[in-house]
Order: sequence, then structure tokens, then C-alpha cells
Amino acid sequence: MTGPRASSQKPDDIAEWGPFGRPLFDDPKTKRLLRVGVIDVGSNSVRLVVFDGAARSPAYFYNEKIMAGLGAGMAETGRLNPQGRVRALSAIRRFVALANGLDMGPLTAVATAAVREAEDGPEFRAEVLRETGLRLWVIDGQEEARLSAQGVLLGWPGSYGLVCDIGGSSLEMADLSEGRVGRRVTSALGPLKLREISSKKQRRAYIKDTVAESFEKMGEETGKRLFLVGGSWRAIARIDMERRGYPLTVLHEYRMTPGRVIKTLKYIEQSDLQDLRSRCGISDSRMSLVPYAVHVLREVVAKFKPKDIAISSYGIREGMLYEQMPQELRERDPLIEACRFAEAKDARLPGFGRTLYHFVMPLFGRTTFQRKRIIRAACLLHDVSWRAHPDYRHEVVFDNATRANLGGLKHSERVYLGIALLHRYSNKREGSRFAPLFSLLDPREQQQAEVLGKAMRLGAMLWLKADEQPGKLKYSPKANTLELVLKEAAAPLFGEVAEQRFKALANALGAEGSVRIKGARRKKDD
Repeated sequence: MTGPRASSQKPDDIAEWGPFGRPLFDDPKTKRLLRVGVIDVGSNSVRLVVFDGAARSPAYFYNEKIMAGLGAGMAETGRLNPQGRVRALSAIRRFVALANGLDMGPLTAVATAAVREAEDGPEFRAEVLRETGLRLWVIDGQEEARLSAQGVLLGWPGSYGLVCDIGGSSLEMADLSEGRVGRRVTSALGPLKLREISSKKQRRAYIKDTVAESFEKMGEETGKRLFLVGGSWRAIARIDMERRGYPLTVLHEYRMTPGRVIKTLKYIEQSDLQDLRSRCGISDSRMSLVPYAVHVLREVVAKFKPKDIAISSYGIREGMLYEQMPQELRERDPLIEACRFAEAKDARLPGFGRTLYHFVMPLFGRTTFQRKRIIRAACLLHDVSWRAHPDYRHEVVFDNATRANLGGLKHSERVYLGIALLHRYSNKREGSRFAPLFSLLDPREQQQAEVLGKAMRLGAMLWLKADEQPGKLKYSPKANTLELVLKEAAAPLFGEVAEQRFKALANALGAEGSVRIKGARRKKDD
């Protein structure tokens, strides 16, 4: 796999990009993050993740999970599930062999509640070391909570709120404030543990008492954002999407209100679980744990009274990657760093995205900082899919924007980015198979995204050099005029197709358009 091509950088990059600074993906400090492998041995699953991590918003170079069920039955026996041990060891053997084949650095392997608490946990660790040469590090609940919270920070730098990570045998909570991990608490509220309590009345009383105890330890704070980490929470969120008919089935950054969560928990209790499992694409082993997770989430929401709820696909494994990042990289915007990495690796003219950003920004003079991030991301990504077939390029870029593994993006922002990139390659979006997703934006935001896309579509016709502006757009909303002022060197680039694209941009703005070269009026649109 070839590395990203270097793009031209000016000394003023840091000042110009503000907090983003120059790219760090090719910095010597981050080269070691190009391939980071993590094995997570949980109570329910064993997973290998290999991160392509130097871009700050890491791509999952490899991701495989085995539902081993190591913690099943531990409440009765005190030992790891025998069949689970066999399956887990087999999975670890495979993962170590895969990692060796990928020619990457040493694997980091951690084990959580099941191995931590089982009588034969040390024996299992010795067996793993003997059979595979891999040292399995057992972390306690406090450390598990810290790493899970760091995983949330990987996707949301500077976050605040409460992280709630549910595993097979335990539940960890951690407080986030100003991007730092604060108080932490762990409890035995994992579905595998709860399943061993046969009496429903006793189970619900145990959940209520345990959540109340955690509430006291966490300082009895309410009204924060609740970040949900863990497979059982993601399954509940997927069911919430199904219940609502939600069009974008990307779980990361999916938002729910407390009221909606309660409706979905009731919906699960009243539904046929096998039918739900089939409709939502949830595995049998995961679905069997959902009814227990439902009771825990209901009590957490009732006790902590969150202002809203966000699903995080990032957890302990991503927290382990975050642990290895230098502080300078941790503070970067994950969206912008990932997009700059993609541009450097795949664009035909790396560095032009920065030039294009300055070209289109006069159309968005009063926009917010958050919207500027999305505009910047769109400009960086505007040319990374050029290898796709021209007839389908507009679909490829929309699909990539809405479903790619990118941190720091709300679902509505994914759709905004997708519509902008769609219009980078297509003048129209009517009749698109993605139309149901457009509803996540109001009509005004859809129109703004269209304007951005058509501005990029025009700018892409005016390449000079990566760091040389071909001209300027001057837009006056009050006068309802749009003027393109071209440098003399760029005048030959303004041919028939570019002229059509300028007209399309002016029409999208509802403005009267004109083009000027070196101060001489060239043409006025009808």
C-alpha cells in the first residue's frame, strides 16, 4: 500500500488553518501509527482491529470479531466458559497469524471483566502466551472506563458528558469534561451477569440499586450528554432506527432523546425478538443480550436524566489508539485531518483543496465555524473519487461521505457533505436513490449544500497550480449578483463547460452572474 503523496505546504499553513495546523499524518511523530493492531478479549466477544491511525480519524484497515462468550455462566461456576475458552483461543491464534501476515508492529492485547474475575483467568492467559506468544494484559474496571472514554475523545475532541460502556460482564462509566477523563466507576451490570439472576424482580432491584450506587459515586450530576459505548447499546440504537424509519443506518454519532429511548425500550419489550433481529441485521448472540441491556438503559436514563444521548462506535480499542497518539495529534480535528490525508493520498492535484476552499468561501461569508469545517472537508474531498466511473461518481461520493468512517460529523453534516460532493459531479439530484436521506436537512441547508457543490464543480475547471488561486468569486446577496474575476493566466481555462458551470452556480444562488478578466467586462448572463 503506497503512502500519501506530499502536497505543497506554505510556512503560513499553521496561521491560515488555525487550530488545525499543517497535516500531521506524514510527521515522524505519527509514522508509527500507520498500522496499530489491538486485540480486545471481552466477556462476550474477541476482536482484532488494525487501525490505519496516522490520519487522526482512523480507518479500520482490518476488523474482525468472534462471539466467544468467555463470561457465560461465570456467575455459577466462577470460571471461564469452557467452550468460550476454546473459541477465544482459536480466534487469538488466527488474529496473531493475520497480524504477522500484515507485517505490522507488535499487537497490544487486553482482557476485561471475564478474564479479570475468573478463577482460571491466569491459566487462560498463560495458555494464550504459550500457544501464540501474545501477552494478554488484564485491565481493571477503572482502566477500562478510562480507555473507553478516551475512545469517545478520539471521535469528539473536547467532549463533555458521561460515557457509559456496557460489556458482557460489566458496565463502566466515566465523566468527560473539557476533553479530559474525570471520575470513573465500574459495576457488574453486563448482560451475561444479569442473565444469571433468574428472578425478574430480583434482577430489576439489583439494576436499580447498582445504578443508584454508581450515581452517587459519579457525583449525582444530571443533564449531561450520555455517550453510549458497546454492542448492546448499538443494537438498541439500530432498533430505534428501525422503529422510526430512520434513513441513515450509521450508528456512530446517532442521536436519541431520552423520551425516544424510552419508547424504543417499550417497543423492544413488546416485539418478537427474532423478527426484530432479522429486520435489523443483529446477530442471535447479540440479540439474546438486548432484553437485559434494556432494563439497564432505562434505569440509567431515569437516574442520570441526560439532556441527549449519542451512540459512539469508538470505545476501548480506539481508546488504546488514542493512548499512543502524541498530544498535538489528539488536539487535531479528526474530520479535517482525515480529509487532508485522503486528499494527499488520492487526489489528482494534492493541495488544491485548500485553494478551492478560499475560492468558494465568499459565498458563505456569515456561516458558522462548524459549517466552515464541513465546507473545508468537502473541498479536500472534492477530487479523491476521480477513479470511479463518471456515470456513478456522484453516487460514489455521496455514499462515501454519508457512510465513511469519519469522526467529528453529525448525521445531518454527513448529508450536507454528501449533497455538496454529489453536486460537485452532477448538476441535479432529483430522482436520486439517496433522496430519503436528504430529509435529514431542511430545504435551506440542502440549497446551501447544492451551492457549495456547484461552486466546487466550477472551481475544479480552473486548476492552475495547487497553491495558486485562479480568480475570485464576488457575491452580493443584497444586490443579488455573482461576479467571477479571473486572473489572466486562468482565462484560457474558462471554456464552454466552465461557462455552463458558472451559470449553474449563479442559478443555484438565484443571482445575476458576470465574468471579468483583468478588469474588463467579458460577459453578462441573461
